[in-house]
Amino acid sequence: MVKEVALQGEVWITLDGKDFGGHQRVELLASIAQHGSITQGAKAIGMSYKAAWDAIDAMNNLAGEPLLERSAGGKGGGGTRLTHRGAQLVANFRRIEYEHSVFMKHLSRQSQGLADDYLLLQSMKMKTSARNQFSGTVARIKPGAVNDEIILRIVGGQEIVAIITHESAESLCLQEGTEAFALVKASSIILATGETGKLSARNQLRGTVCRVQPGAVNSEVTIALPGGGTIAATVTRDSEQAMELEMGVEATALFKASSVIIGVPI
Repeated sequence: MVKEVALQGEVWITLDGKDFGGHQRVELLASIAQHGSITQGAKAIGMSYKAAWDAIDAMNNLAGEPLLERSAGGKGGGGTRLTHRGAQLVANFRRIEYEHSVFMKHLSRQSQGLADDYLLLQSMKMKTSARNQFSGTVARIKPGAVNDEIILRIVGGQEIVAIITHESAESLCLQEGTEAFALVKASSIILATGETGKLSARNQLRGTVCRVQPGAVNSEVTIALPGGGTIAATVTRDSEQAMELEMGVEATALFKASSVIIGVPI
């Protein structure tokens, strides 16, 4: 599922470290200029009269000069208008906002991989005892009366099959295209070399041994998978030596669909 990413931001002005204001305050000035009245200008943008005056006072104080001025009454009555400084502020701010919007659109076009990276970072924050963690996308779901079969496509195009209850699938809101991850304990994996023939294990990930960490009793063998992923298995030291598991040896990681735990980022 392709996610559309759009970055957003807002221009905010500070003077000597003090908040001068942003879009709303500048819109207040523009609205007052349009209506010729603080009362009507504030009402037009949904701001209370008191809040409008508080904002004006704050801007006047920070600007060091008035941004509004009262016009004398006459044939058309009195009113309020922007000073030259106030009108200049509105014009300049709108120019800055335009340039900012152009910049944000450009940045959004450069950030189309952000959603995938965000999901990756979210999954990296997860703490679990499972040695193998695979991030991927739900490719297919085969519903059943009690259990559902979930096929997760991982890096390199390989697939992991998991059997979970129908209730769990609904609780996780799983559907085709959903971003999800699979957890598999290293102790649940059986390694095979050479031709495997027909086996009952639904998951058979083929790759090349890239690391062996021997221990007193058990060894951890890591297999590099096509596309850059890896999978680790815990085998006895005797099995490691008997199978001659060393770097460069082609091997297959076998594990049951019932040994896979499925989760989704939150």
